Amino acid sequence: MKELPHSKSCFVCGSRNRFGLNLRFFTDGRIVETRFVPRPEDGGFVGVVHGGIVATVLDEVMVWACAVRQKRFCFSAEMTVRYVRPLLTGLEIIARGEMLEDRKGRIFLAKGELAHLDGTVVARSTAKYMPILSLDPARLLEDFEGTAEQMREFLP
Repeated sequence: MKELPHSKSCFVCGSRNRFGLNLRFFTDGRIVETRFVPRPEDGGFVGVVHGGIVATVLDEVMVWACAVRQKRFCFSAEMTVRYVRPLLTGLEIIARGEMLEDRKGRIFLAKGELAHLDGTVVARSTAKYMPILSLDPARLLEDFEGTAEQMREFLP
């Protein structure tokens, strides 16, 4: 699996966002995944991760899956999450995303899943993503860490 670039400011992958999750994403060219251990600060109820954090991580693995397959950055258009069971803080989790369909280059469909290391599913999601059409590559490159070559892979 190849590591994907990450930003400095993003809540999910930003290396300099002190309030963020600071996750790193990897891909085999089709599936995107990350592993993480939710912190107590990610909680809703004591010991249980807030559903918004669950949805955020799912969104990130799916949007990266679309970027990997389409070679361009996208943004969320619509997302559905099915919470299967509570995600507890302190337990390592795997998040995986995969792009399923390209609808004429305008909408990309993806699916995502969060599971414990033993394969027990915590949440599943589906989403629609749209390519970012007006993008300032220079500004985007300023916020990302990684090589320019890595980043150019995702720029129009």
